[in-house]
Parts: sequence; structure tokens; C-alpha cells
Amino acid sequence: MSGIAIVMLLISIGIVWGGLVASVIFLNRHPEVDGLLEDPDLVRDDEERGAQPHPFRDT
Repeated sequence: MSGIAIVMLLISIGIVWGGLVASVIFLNRHPEVDGLLEDPDLVRDDEERGAQPHPFRDT
């Protein structure tokens, strides 16, 4: 490999791994919200749909 190729490889590795490290640090400082608020009507509809028997075909 030529010197330019090695430099470009190191730059690209730095960008990829640096982005990973930056995202991990960001998520540690600003964690996602636990238990996202859901619409109570949608939750009720999901529970009612889950209580119904599974539709099937008689073919």
C-alpha cells in the first residue's frame, strides 16, 4: 500500500471510530426517555385486539 492509501485508511478509521465514541458519550450524557408516553386510546385498542382470538382461514 502506498503512503497516501495508509493515510486515507487511518483518516477513515478515525472518522468511523470517532463517531462511535462520540455517539456513546452523547447517549451516556443524554439517555433516552424510559417508558415513552403512549396514547391511552391506542393502548386500549391494542389490548382489546390482543384479547380477540386469532383470525384463521378454513380452506
